[in-house]
Amino acid sequence: MEYLVVKWLHVLSSTLLFGTGIGTAFYLLVVSLHRDVRVVAVVARYVVIADWLFTATTVVFQPLSGFWLVHWAGMPWRSGWLGWSVLLYALAVACWLPVVVLQVRMRDLAVQADADGEPLPPAYWRAFRAWVVLGVPAFFAFVAVFYLMVVKPPL
Repeated sequence: MEYLVVKWLHVLSSTLLFGTGIGTAFYLLVVSLHRDVRVVAVVARYVVIADWLFTATTVVFQPLSGFWLVHWAGMPWRSGWLGWSVLLYALAVACWLPVVVLQVRMRDLAVQADADGEPLPPAYWRAFRAWVVLGVPAFFAFVAVFYLMVVKPPL
């Protein structure tokens, strides 16, 4: 029973992690491209909050619960799918950490531009480009981890 509860929490947590990441990225991307400074400022505030509430907590919980499940189920630690999952997860998190910093910067720049009645400054767009560049490999890494977790192919 304990294994099933942790497994359910692990799946729920991964869904929150991926869903929050996709949702916040979509909304920040769309509003940024729309260029309405007031809307960007509001959405960026909520993106930062969502990242701290959902993404940060699940980023920590995922490996803890995953390693516990591997141990509890007696799975071999040297399984190829597990190694690749850990590597891809580490890649995704390594991309996500600077994204959090970029989102805070983008939020602050948008809030300041809105307060000043100015358009989004060039610094916003530099941060935005880096945010997109880091988001793409993180997205595909998480998709690959989902695949590996579900299929557990013999690698």
